[in-house]
Amino acid sequence: MLLLALDTSTPAVTAGIVALDETSGAVNVLAERVTINPRAHGELLTPHLTEAASTAGVALRDLDAVVCGIGPGPFTGLRAGMVTAASLAHALDIPAYPVCSLDAIAAETGTGAPLLVATDARRREVYWARYAADGTREAGPAVDPPADIDVGDARVVGQAGAMLSQAAREPSYPTANGLVRAAADVVIAREEPAPLTPLYLRRPDAAEPSERKRVTEVR
Repeated sequence: MLLLALDTSTPAVTAGIVALDETSGAVNVLAERVTINPRAHGELLTPHLTEAASTAGVALRDLDAVVCGIGPGPFTGLRAGMVTAASLAHALDIPAYPVCSLDAIAAETGTGAPLLVATDARRREVYWARYAADGTREAGPAVDPPADIDVGDARVVGQAGAMLSQAAREPSYPTANGLVRAAADVVIAREEPAPLTPLYLRRPDAAEPSERKRVTEVR
């Protein structure tokens, strides 16, 4: 199966073409484009995915599915990837599978020890999730100040590791490989994908305007 993997939940703008073996579950990244720029998701994502497809020698019409990171992440960046994934899936008449972006980082890291994935949520907070040694997510995703997160004996990975007083460990961001690994079982089973629902984890900053105060005439 040929998959397009996208993620814009972090400062990394990521797009990759990935071959997934339906029998063995083996994942082979044919081409990937990544730029670290928190302000360029909308500008760079489409060029990245077209360049990745060209490098892999794959036409978009050859794709079997799209895999898209759904956060947690900030609204502005996250929606760029999800709108792109939904639009391509609709145009090509293929399914779009949502993946928690923290799950993608955990899948890239592999199993064997307890894991805590942490990415920068800004405002001095961290998006995080905890995973058992077999890769099962045990807690999260959530957003909290670093001081409120109990790392315990878990290995910390992700760009916000330093905020948890841990040495930075790769992978820092979701990758095409991790995204597809996280979605592989449901993709191979050709399950009906869940809705592409973003994991914002925060209420929007914007608020509905309140009723205007009446101005009384001064005589």
